[in-house]
Amino acid sequence: MILKQEWKGSVRLGVVLFALYLAIHYWARLSGMALMALGAAFPLILGAVIAYAVNILMSTYEGWFFPSSQNPTVARIRRPVCLILAFASLTALVVLLVRMILPELAECVLVLIQEAVPLLEELSLMVNQNVNWSQVLSSSGAALADGSVDWREVITKGVNWLISGLGGVMGSVMTLASATVSTAFTAIVSVIFSIYLLLGKEKLSRQCALVMKTYLKPGWYSRAIYFLETLNRCFHSFVVGQCTEAMILGLLCALGMAALQLPYATMIGALIGFTALIPVAGAYIGAGVGAFMIFTVSPIKALLFLVFIGVLQQLEGNLIYPKVVGSSIGLPGIWVLAAVTIGGGILGIGGMLLAVPLAAACYQMLRADLIQRNQAAPAALPEEDGAEPSR
Repeated sequence: MILKQEWKGSVRLGVVLFALYLAIHYWARLSGMALMALGAAFPLILGAVIAYAVNILMSTYEGWFFPSSQNPTVARIRRPVCLILAFASLTALVVLLVRMILPELAECVLVLIQEAVPLLEELSLMVNQNVNWSQVLSSSGAALADGSVDWREVITKGVNWLISGLGGVMGSVMTLASATVSTAFTAIVSVIFSIYLLLGKEKLSRQCALVMKTYLKPGWYSRAIYFLETLNRCFHSFVVGQCTEAMILGLLCALGMAALQLPYATMIGALIGFTALIPVAGAYIGAGVGAFMIFTVSPIKALLFLVFIGVLQQLEGNLIYPKVVGSSIGLPGIWVLAAVTIGGGILGIGGMLLAVPLAAACYQMLRADLIQRNQAAPAALPEEDGAEPSR
């Protein structure tokens, strides 16, 4: 029996080592295939992300739409109606943000153009004052007269420049058209896939649970269910808390800017609220863009805006974020900063959004395991009075 167990252990070790060798030897090919598969599955992955976000809003609507009704008709139409309401709410929010941002963005662009025209006129006047055009023309005429200009070379270079420029323009147009079609296809497939997931989420959940229960040992199955439930709870709390915190921050920014009579209050407030969805660093990105826009109108107001944002960020970091987001995900601030830094370095903005709930889930599971182990460990017996300590 012992020899049989040792033989099985040796076989497993050999298989693992052989698989490791294959992975190292064919790493370039395997990584290329993995990236290709990930690119092909990206619309489905994006659809799953959309479904998870929409499900939060859809579940809220389902809790309001006759949740205790036993009418078969109500039970049958509850899911489609709440799904349509969830997508309609998100679409209305996007349209509202666009209508709030675009007019003031167009106004900012017009201000930049109006300020650029006088600068170009001054530059043209400076060039005309400092360049002796008669001397330039006379030297050019002399060069043409003595035949020192190789017209064949000039024409050849001009034709080549036109051909390369036309080819570059056509290439850019084709690239833009291809990117537009690809983006539209990805968006349509993602939305359709998310709708399928949301309409049959209970059936899909039962099927996944049945597969795990069939092929996993009872101990591994219970650990997997615990991990998934913790992950879902952390992601749900993070999404709800981060959206709430972003709305509060954007509203406070818009109201404060309006009170200080700063320009572009509505647009910058909406922009900061949107960028605040990125933990820690998001609001600073929106503040940088807003400061540049206000600087085109008045440098003094831009400086006042930066001071206001600094005060608002202190209020948000010390009061709003710990109460709204920190308490919901149960992750200390230092680990939030570490998760955002590492996630952003690996996957950019998407990594920042994923790293915080993942770190929160790992932190909660590790904390629960530590508490359980310490409670299960027997307490050290105190030494009797007068007894010598053991050496």
